[in-house]
Amino acid sequence: MSTTAQVDRQVVEAPKRGLARFNIQLENIASAIVLVGLVIVMSIVSPAFLSFSNFLDIARVVAITGIIAAGMTLVIITGGIDLSVGSTVGLSGAVTASLVANSASNSAFVTDFKLPVPLAVLVGLAVGALIGFINGLIITKTKIEPFMATLGSMIFIKGLLFLFTGGYPITFKPMPRDFAFIGQGALLGIPTPVWAFAIVVAALWWVSRRMTVGRAIYAIGGNPEAARLSGLKVDRTKIFVYTLLGFLAALAGIVLTSRLASATTVNGAGFELIAISGVVIGGTSLVGGRGSVVSSLIGVFTVGVIKNALDLFGASTQVQYVVTGLVLLAAISLDGLARRRRRS
Repeated sequence: MSTTAQVDRQVVEAPKRGLARFNIQLENIASAIVLVGLVIVMSIVSPAFLSFSNFLDIARVVAITGIIAAGMTLVIITGGIDLSVGSTVGLSGAVTASLVANSASNSAFVTDFKLPVPLAVLVGLAVGALIGFINGLIITKTKIEPFMATLGSMIFIKGLLFLFTGGYPITFKPMPRDFAFIGQGALLGIPTPVWAFAIVVAALWWVSRRMTVGRAIYAIGGNPEAARLSGLKVDRTKIFVYTLLGFLAALAGIVLTSRLASATTVNGAGFELIAISGVVIGGTSLVGGRGSVVSSLIGVFTVGVIKNALDLFGASTQVQYVVTGLVLLAAISLDGLARRRRRS
């Protein structure tokens, strides 16, 4: 292609790229407006909603699924998805709990062998990272669709969780103070899980916006074949984001186990749907190539505010699942409409 043709193409495509960035900014602003609107409505309907303690409760609940959503954002931007994160939360939390001092269970796998809390946490994180690595390896080497591959992983890991725990909870008698601090402690009046969430969001924002791998993530989601032809390590990048998500799911599982003071087979159940809901509501496209960790932050807080509002109104868990599902369907529908508008 001649230099003149290349210049002409760049001149034509530049306004398109600018318009795409403008549309993304508008969608982020729209998501923020929805969140602010929900807060205003709830503050009018229920004065208790505006209390500092209630905001801390929302942040504490959002933090655990938000850690997963931050990692899920990068996976979805590459055009993938991971349905196994909820099961990873449960298994990583159970493995960590079994290795922490004073833990007990009727499971044959929970023995007197214990490790210092930092080492037990590292083992749990390694379990999650290994699961994510295997997911990425299966998806890139077998070319199985991420939905089907991670659906199989979800079932397999859930089976491992039941096998490991024997269906029994793992409890602490009592819980070591340094492990309790992970999920129940506070720094400067802010719960430890919220600090962990903030650090994860800041780190992943930096990775996605300031590092070469971040640019590769967006390029792969936009056009995998073009990214491959341009010399990007497509498979390696995909394995990286799945491994990172597995690591973050394990972190969320450890925080949850500490917060609940027990590891059970239901820990993490449904977390994958909550995380995906937050990511999609925040404006990340399910087909990849578009989105940001910050927009997912807005999305998960929107889901958290809705859940908190339902709690204040005394809604049952079943009703909360129905409402969350409806919100997710609405977000997916809007994402589809936005894609058609951009193509036209």
